[in-house]
Amino acid sequence: MLRPAEPTTRCGPEGHCITCGDDGVAMRVTGMDAREDLAICVGDSGDANEVAVDLVGPVAAGDMVLVHAGVAIARLEEAAA
Repeated sequence: MLRPAEPTTRCGPEGHCITCGDDGVAMRVTGMDAREDLAICVGDSGDANEVAVDLVGPVAAGDMVLVHAGVAIARLEEAAA
């Protein structure tokens, strides 16, 4: 009889992160990487992450984006965040 695989190491205490989690996370842009295609974003956890912003176009500090797998997939209005 096959048994389910044991869970692997988790990225954080919640068991997910913006890279491997299967969910979208609202994050605020705090700055840009020197390459200009990556934004530095901060979520509720307070951790800074590099996020690809190619799909949502130019962003600026203060913008809110929805991040999935390390990629901004949508811009968010302040009320939606």
